[in-house]
Amino acid sequence: MTVTQTQSTPVPLLLLGRGADPQSERGVECPGDLPAASDPDLVERARKARATLGDRVFVLGHHYQRDEVIQFADVTGDSFKLARDAAARPEAEYIVFCGVHFMAESADILTGGHQQVVLPDLAAGCSMADMARILQVEDAWTRLEEAGVAAGTVPITYMNSSADIKAFCGRNGGAVCTSSNARQALEWAFAQGEKVLFLPDQHLGRNTAVLQLGLSLDDCVVVDPHKPGFGVTDDELRAAKILLWKGHCSVHGRFTAESVADVRARIPGVNVLVHPECQHEVVLGADYVGSTEYIIKTIAAAPAGSAWAVGTELNLVKRLAAEHPDKTVVFLEKTVCFCATMNRIDLPHLVWALENLVEGRVVNRIEVDDDTAHWARVALDRMLALPGSGAVKA
Repeated sequence: MTVTQTQSTPVPLLLLGRGADPQSERGVECPGDLPAASDPDLVERARKARATLGDRVFVLGHHYQRDEVIQFADVTGDSFKLARDAAARPEAEYIVFCGVHFMAESADILTGGHQQVVLPDLAAGCSMADMARILQVEDAWTRLEEAGVAAGTVPITYMNSSADIKAFCGRNGGAVCTSSNARQALEWAFAQGEKVLFLPDQHLGRNTAVLQLGLSLDDCVVVDPHKPGFGVTDDELRAAKILLWKGHCSVHGRFTAESVADVRARIPGVNVLVHPECQHEVVLGADYVGSTEYIIKTIAAAPAGSAWAVGTELNLVKRLAAEHPDKTVVFLEKTVCFCATMNRIDLPHLVWALENLVEGRVVNRIEVDDDTAHWARVALDRMLALPGSGAVKA
C-alpha cells in the first residue's frame, strides 16, 4: 500500500501579544467602535440605519440566528435559499448576511459584481466547513490517485463548505448538494462514476447513501485527514462506494440515541424530528428526518396538541415553539446548545455594520476570487441541473 501523509492545515505560532493572523483569527478586530451589548438604543439605531440605507441594503437572516437579529432581516431561510434571494435583488448595493462565512461566500458567488456582501462578524464561521481545508482535500485526492481510484470518483460537497472546496468539486467533475437534494446529487454522481467522495459531513453522506440509496454501511469508509494515509487502505478505497470525509456539525453531531430514548420516556407519544446531519443512530431512531425547511413545514402542518422533539439548532427550535403555542415543541437534547459561531452575529455587530455602510464604509466584505468563484459556480450549476432542484432549499 502506498501511504500519503496528510499535510496539516498551516497554523502560525504567535507569541502572546505579538502579531495576529487574519485567516485563523477572523473577526478579532472591528474598525471603529463596536456598540456595547447593553446599549438601550441598539434597536432604534438599527432601525435608523436600515431606513437611511433603504433599498440599497438587503439583510439576510439564517434560521439559526438570534431573534434580536432576525427581526431586521428582509428574508429568512437556509444558506443557499438566502444566497439566491440576494441574487434576485440586483438593485441592492449591499448584502448584509447574518449567517456564517461560507454562506456569505455563496452569496458573493451568485450576486452581481456591483453588489458587496458584508458579514457583520468575520469570526462567524462553521466548524463543519472548517473540517475540510483545501490542502487536506487536495492531498486526499492525491491519495485516491495513488490507489488508482480517483478517475472513477466524483466529488460531492455539501453546501456547508468553503468556496475553494466547492471549486475543487467543480474542477474535478463534481457538484454541490443540499440536505434536501443529497439523494439526487448522489444518484447523479453514480451515473458519472463508480465512487463518491462526500465532503465535509460524514453523517449526511452516510444517512443518504444507506437510508435513501440502499447502500450498506460496509459500502462506506471514512477518510480521516488527521491519520496517515487518511486512515484507509488501498483495498478499502477500492471496495468502498462512498468515501465519507470525517467532518460533522458541532450542533447536530451532539444528539445521541440516548437523547431519543430519553425524550420518548419523558414525553409519551412524542414525535422525534431530526436533521440528516445527525448521527446515523439518531436518524434511525427518529420518526421524521429532513432539512431545515422540512422541519419548519412539518411543525407548521402538525395537528394541534401534538408533541415534537426537534433535533436541530436551539434558536430555531425556540422560535418554532413560540410560533406554534398549540403544540409542544421541545429541544431533543436536555443540554442547551446554540450554534456558537452563528451566534457571533449579534445586534451590536449588525448595528456596527449598518452604521458603517451609512457612513460609506464597507466593513467585513466577503470576496471570492474570480477563478474560485467560476469553478464553484460550475459545481453549483451542476446541482441546479439536477431533477427537481430548480427551487431547492438547503
